Amino acid sequence: MRESVPALAECALFQDLAPGVLARITSLAVEKRVAAGGFFVREGEAAEEFFVLTEGRVTISQITPDGHRVVLRLVVPGEAFGSGGAFGESVYLATAEAVESSVALAWSSEAMRQLLAAEPGLAVNALRFVTTRLVDLQARYRELMTERVERRLARAVLRLVRDAGHHVEGGVEVDFPVSRQDLADMTGTTLYTVSRLLSDWERRGIVRGGRQQIVLANPRALVAIVDELPNR
Repeated sequence: MRESVPALAECALFQDLAPGVLARITSLAVEKRVAAGGFFVREGEAAEEFFVLTEGRVTISQITPDGHRVVLRLVVPGEAFGSGGAFGESVYLATAEAVESSVALAWSSEAMRQLLAAEPGLAVNALRFVTTRLVDLQARYRELMTERVERRLARAVLRLVRDAGHHVEGGVEVDFPVSRQDLADMTGTTLYTVSRLLSDWERRGIVRGGRQQIVLANPRALVAIVDELPNR
């Protein structure tokens, strides 16, 4: 899998490692393919593997005690997921579902633990990786506790555009299917509320979309909602 070494170097966990170290790490991986709607891992399963996505899109989600699904983040190529086993967790704390046909490199959790012990550069990157995830989760928690739903939804759409957007005539389109229920899961609100807000944004020319499509037509207006600017 030599062709995977450059892609691996784009992952934050493996940045600035020597080519020989990257080649060794890659040699311990296997390639896994999952069709759209399939799962790389499920919450509660034994945490036996660690992944870096190379193709496709994957959502990371959890189920709350009352049965609601919460989407924590979207994984795009070059990002890692399923890291719990490598960092000492016995089970996966979240589910990784392929939004579209997806491919990932997978290592056994034991192999990753051995690599972390043997490669100081990788261990330093791992500390940064975990810290970044913690900061992100803290920010998401603060948003849920303190922000209006419209502001949370605006942030979610901007994240999607940043991670998976491409320019089309009249705006920026999220290039994978995303439903209004998905957006409700991402922002901790109801389908009704998301539908009402998106309909209002469509009326105001901020977004366009179909059943599972979002085109951001007026990014400045959405940023104004996030920043709570007047006269947006």
